[in-house]
Amino acid sequence: MALRLGDTVPDFVQDSTTGSISFYEWAGDSWVILFSHPKDFTPVCTTELGTVAKLKPEFDQRNVKAIALSVDDVESHMGWVGDIEETQGSALNYPILADPDRKVSDLYDMIHPNANNTLTVRSVFIIDPNKKLRLTLTYPASTGRNFDEILRVIDSLQLTDHYSVATPANWTDGGDCVIVPSITDPAELAEKFPKGYTQVKPYLRMTPQPDK
Repeated sequence: MALRLGDTVPDFVQDSTTGSISFYEWAGDSWVILFSHPKDFTPVCTTELGTVAKLKPEFDQRNVKAIALSVDDVESHMGWVGDIEETQGSALNYPILADPDRKVSDLYDMIHPNANNTLTVRSVFIIDPNKKLRLTLTYPASTGRNFDEILRVIDSLQLTDHYSVATPANWTDGGDCVIVPSITDPAELAEKFPKGYTQVKPYLRMTPQPDK
């Protein structure tokens, strides 16, 4: 069964480029971005893995751990790591799960038979510290993932978790936010949004980003 937003993601134990990983224990109290790759030594994925390595300070700032997955074994992964570091100019600073038995791929529904019967699609899962699935994205093999967008989504999710706001279309960090419709009491509005707000419609109220 496919994972749905809000589901508790499955735990697993699997080998990786940094040794055996017990997923829940490894994740701890962090957010996690888990992203899959069809196989090792693929060109688009090589650029993605290098990009995520370079973005590690951004992920660290948001309490996010990155972990990749490919269906090949650890020995193959280690050869690929050398290519990634050589071509992308960054040492790999997070694990790549080995999944030759397709255990994790099946748990997370990463194999889409109409695309390919054996290889994982290029999926992204954002998982919160409670091990709840907060976002899924699935890309075709030909399109590199936009990790700036993934960081933007993490910023939005974390903002929503701490404040009673949602983020509008094309929002970026520092932009105005939407007050969630469930808050209607004037006293609560004044308490939660001391910067005030603009009522465009009764259901559409814009407020400056609360944590800025």
